[in-house]
Amino acid sequence: MAAPTAPGTTQAPDAPSGITPPPGPVRRRGWPLGTGATVLLGTLVVWIVLWKIFDGRWNLDIGRSELTPLHRTLNDVNDWVGANRDTSPVFLYFFNYIQLGIEGAADFFTQLFSHTDVGRELPEIGWLGTTALLTAVAFVVGNARVAALTLVGLLVIVAQGLWAEAMDTFSLVALAVLLALIIGLPLGIWAGVNSRVNKIVTPVLDFMQILPAFAYLAPLALIFMIGPAPAVVTTWIYAIPPVIRLTAHGIRQVPATTREAVDSLGAGGVQRLRTMLLPMAKRTIVIGINQTIMAALSMVTIAALIGAPGLGLSVTQALQTLDVGAALNAGIAIVLLAIIFDRVTTAASVRSENLRRAAPHVRLVRRYAVIGALVLAVVAIYLSRTMLWAAEPPVLPDLGEGIATVGNTVAQWLQDNLAWFTQSMRDNLTEAILNPLQDLLSNSPWFVVGAVLVVLGYLAGRIRVAVIAAVGVGLMVLLGVWNDAMVTLAATLLATVFVMILGVVFGVWMGRSSTADKVIRPLLDAAQTMPPFVYLVPFLALFGSSRFTAIIAAVVYAAPAAIKIITDGISQVPSTTVEAAISTGSTNWQVITKVQIPMAAKSIGLAFNQGLIYSLSMVVIGGMVGAGALGYDVIAGLNQLDLFGKGLSAGLTLVVMGIVLDRITQAAADRSGRASGPAIPPRRKTTSGTTDPTLTATAPAAAGV
Repeated sequence: MAAPTAPGTTQAPDAPSGITPPPGPVRRRGWPLGTGATVLLGTLVVWIVLWKIFDGRWNLDIGRSELTPLHRTLNDVNDWVGANRDTSPVFLYFFNYIQLGIEGAADFFTQLFSHTDVGRELPEIGWLGTTALLTAVAFVVGNARVAALTLVGLLVIVAQGLWAEAMDTFSLVALAVLLALIIGLPLGIWAGVNSRVNKIVTPVLDFMQILPAFAYLAPLALIFMIGPAPAVVTTWIYAIPPVIRLTAHGIRQVPATTREAVDSLGAGGVQRLRTMLLPMAKRTIVIGINQTIMAALSMVTIAALIGAPGLGLSVTQALQTLDVGAALNAGIAIVLLAIIFDRVTTAASVRSENLRRAAPHVRLVRRYAVIGALVLAVVAIYLSRTMLWAAEPPVLPDLGEGIATVGNTVAQWLQDNLAWFTQSMRDNLTEAILNPLQDLLSNSPWFVVGAVLVVLGYLAGRIRVAVIAAVGVGLMVLLGVWNDAMVTLAATLLATVFVMILGVVFGVWMGRSSTADKVIRPLLDAAQTMPPFVYLVPFLALFGSSRFTAIIAAVVYAAPAAIKIITDGISQVPSTTVEAAISTGSTNWQVITKVQIPMAAKSIGLAFNQGLIYSLSMVVIGGMVGAGALGYDVIAGLNQLDLFGKGLSAGLTLVVMGIVLDRITQAAADRSGRASGPAIPPRRKTTSGTTDPTLTATAPAAAGV
């Protein structure tokens, strides 16, 4: 006798010969309106009704210069810190020593590569020596192609007239990465060999990686004031998670059989680590170092807001004055540094394997070439310390002025000739989507929006996530910038919708076509090397200073990660399942919508999570180009002493909002992964007019990387 089916499901039809039907119930054709969807729809209806009834009451809106009691208290704390920095034991014997140590190290790197405070202010290693040294390092850890790229990139930066600024940025990145590696590598190794340590470290790293970059600025400025010290500490904290996480991952992914084989030979803990675990995890560890360097470059440009010198300061000043040309010139230099860092570390991750496969005479030639490159670097360093022509950057054709002129000219041309399109696009989307969404969020009573977030948390992850959402709502209300947080959330949600549209379209295309993947993936990789400041420049030229500029920049910034995650999810759907669907007459559209997308549900959920977090980070940075809200509050707090408390509250609100959004979307992704499976495609008609049974299958959803 056939087994009874669960309510709301149908019995799967008998599968054709040779195909094992999946266990368990199969979902009905189409999308049933389940309990969760009903609750969600009902919540939305109630929300809209209450929004219309209350119409702006209890929305906790305050003026830009208005302060809450908490903001005034934080201002008092800032004043107390300033007055007692040299007398309080906490600062006198702890924070001040950290600040002095970091400032001393920053001064050392700056004097080594950028400038000194005496004479002609020439660095210890002049232009020629630095160029030769970095090119030699690129050749030693990479190859000749990477070395040539490094040399060309450095020459272009010199021609842009930004050598000193680039070396300031390089010095701070080098120091922050060095500190990150000194602490991150041992901690990652420890987490890789000790499961208990890994369980403790993982949630901390998760927390650090979901925080928007702006959230770090105000607290560290409070402790270390404005200058290189808070910039380095901020960059270090922001950049250290990747190297810890990937070092631990590389060690833990070593096969158990390999571990057992080494143990059977009598290898001890240190010997096992040195001879087997680290060599086998080397490539993953180098990738972690790559990600740490890229994160450091990204953060050190943003840290210009708290006193970091270099290219970030040039971009910040240009954006604040809406000078597109100057911002473009500095942005190109940042991109060049990013490309150099990325290519060098990427080449380092595969160098040893490439050498192992090379012929003996090739390895011998390379050995002599490495020695020659190092000798040339030493000679260049000597010349740069003894010859003025080798110490000062050479006078090359002035690309910087030309780039700035072209940038301003193009920006003006775009504004004169495409304003009918860009302004129409900006205004129409703002009026049709952004303003209603922002009005719904910012003009609803705070307790209504809070209740909606709690309901979403419960639907996504039951009581645990609902409690996190409730606590988060309470903290955001307490911090006193609730309304600004809702404005930021509206822009973030709109950006995330656009990100997911691009993610699904391009992710499905790339997941189904290896040719598309080969063509598009390098572009996505290149886009992910660019620091977030750079994204603001072209859209400032297109759309001017507005909320929409920040949203579009956020879309372009967040889309690559979402696209790659969805691509991996689609590509990991078993080919046998796709072939089975095709064999029953399903069209390409039916295969995509009824098989591949449902089976990649968890990947799509993770892409939404990452798109949301990336968009939040970029929308806040967009406060520099008219996005306002929390981004403006943070910047204003850093620049105006009487608004410091409000800026600090805005930064803490970003932390809370990031955690709440991350927990809800992560839980939703996990739930969608557990529930994912292909729906039954429509049956196709045979030539005899009967219907063939459709094939159904289930498989684990692909997890995004």
